[in-house]
Amino acid sequence: MTQLRLEQAPAPSLPRRFLLGAPWWGMLAGVLLIVDGDAALHMRWNAATLALVHVFTLGVLGNAMFGSVLQFLPAAAGVRVRGSATFGPWLHALFNLGVLLLVAGLHRGWRTALIAAAVLLPLAFALLAAMTVPGLLVAAGQRLLRAGFGAAIGFAVLTALLGGMLALGSAGYLALPLAVLTDVHASWGVLGWVVVLMASVARVVMPMFQGTGTVREPVQAMWLGSVLLMLFGAACWRLTDGGGVWLTGTVAVHALLFAVAALWLQWRAPRLRRGPLLWSWRAGLIVLALAALALAAGVRGGMLAATLGLGIALPLLVAGMMLEIVPFIGWIELHRRCGRGVQLPGVQRLLPAHDKTRALLAQGPLLLLPAAVMWPSAWLARAAGLALLLAWGCMGWTLRGVRRRAGDFLSTMESADAAARV
Repeated sequence: MTQLRLEQAPAPSLPRRFLLGAPWWGMLAGVLLIVDGDAALHMRWNAATLALVHVFTLGVLGNAMFGSVLQFLPAAAGVRVRGSATFGPWLHALFNLGVLLLVAGLHRGWRTALIAAAVLLPLAFALLAAMTVPGLLVAAGQRLLRAGFGAAIGFAVLTALLGGMLALGSAGYLALPLAVLTDVHASWGVLGWVVVLMASVARVVMPMFQGTGTVREPVQAMWLGSVLLMLFGAACWRLTDGGGVWLTGTVAVHALLFAVAALWLQWRAPRLRRGPLLWSWRAGLIVLALAALALAAGVRGGMLAATLGLGIALPLLVAGMMLEIVPFIGWIELHRRCGRGVQLPGVQRLLPAHDKTRALLAQGPLLLLPAAVMWPSAWLARAAGLALLLAWGCMGWTLRGVRRRAGDFLSTMESADAAARV
């Protein structure tokens, strides 16, 4: 079992600003879907579709994963994050401003916004790599965990660089085979960055919080090596006009293997810890498996797979993690402010299980998203948008409850101290 290193955790404000930002992007996705209706769910090349996809992949998943990486590496993996106090606020500003400009540029066709995003987003990912990769290289132990994080961050940087080129191509400044490069960009981002990072985190999160075992190291190392080899090989094949079947199959097979392996670990666990995190991961993994199967089958040109994977499955996985990480960050902040000898409220009191369950149940109506893809209609798409708005609004309110409870505790403690002095 991995031991948490509380003294190495970063300043709470650094990961928290990313984690608390993710629900706002989820609500924006709902607003966009309400405004655009089924136009955003018809085809991948629609401007509304491109904007919506990047709200999910960068706004929701990106913020959640940036915050998780910055908290997880020092606290759970013993990896030093360099320059967090100096560069952390800049990283948050660069990333979110870049995402906002990219979404606006794609949705409205604004060339200036696309050019700015093409600079800011690769810079943000490069800054994340500069803050984390040196620590990954020199840290001791947990080689497979560090290799997974290193591979994921490497793919993230490559995806961002390729995305910057695509943004410049969309703005008319580069003559590029946009369809081919978009396929490579999407596969590297979804499988290389998101799924590889989730599989690496699962080695710690699932045993610690769900009571499962772990995949044997040689097996996960083979999976990771296969991802690296096949993603680069399939990308080369796609770039040489070899077709996209190999690339699509690589993403589908490896995502399915991750989902099935994690579900198998849950099923085989002798002392499974039932709770909100378990159910969010179980639901997310099942939907991810369905998304992989839909991608392999090519249902509705991949739109169903994208809706299931990016709109429901992966957000459910990161939402479950955020509901555990944010109260943990709140507890660390109280610990540092109050010092030793003070009876602090436990992590579960800062965010009770019934609040987590309510936030996760609010995600249920998001099944309207795949329904709107399978049976296109403006009213169904707008109903899905309203479900997104309410679900992520509930998630944001739930996460912010940690600060409210921590503030109430500090106020009570200060009042008690003042009364004692009198």
